[in-house]
Amino acid sequence: MYVAVLTYVRPVEEIDAQMQAHVAWLRKGYEDGVFLASGRRIPRTGGVILARGDSLEAIESRLSEDPFQRLGLAKVEIIPFQASMTVDALKDIV
Repeated sequence: MYVAVLTYVRPVEEIDAQMQAHVAWLRKGYEDGVFLASGRRIPRTGGVILARGDSLEAIESRLSEDPFQRLGLAKVEIIPFQASMTVDALKDIV
């Protein structure tokens, strides 16, 4: 499991201009079974993506395809973790 923490490095107006492309990219990640949850940080300084993948390199590669990354609008920190406890609804996912 991985937590990707995105931090905007450009004005929110530039972020909003690419939001449709970013959401399309997110949808592809969900369709591929890689992304499990995503959303905005509060306050709106970036976003968070909960992902699963075979390796850190695979997650890094996928995140490099994000329009926010390709256009230099956000930086990303990827935090690998292993869930040791979950609610029952997540047991088959993690």
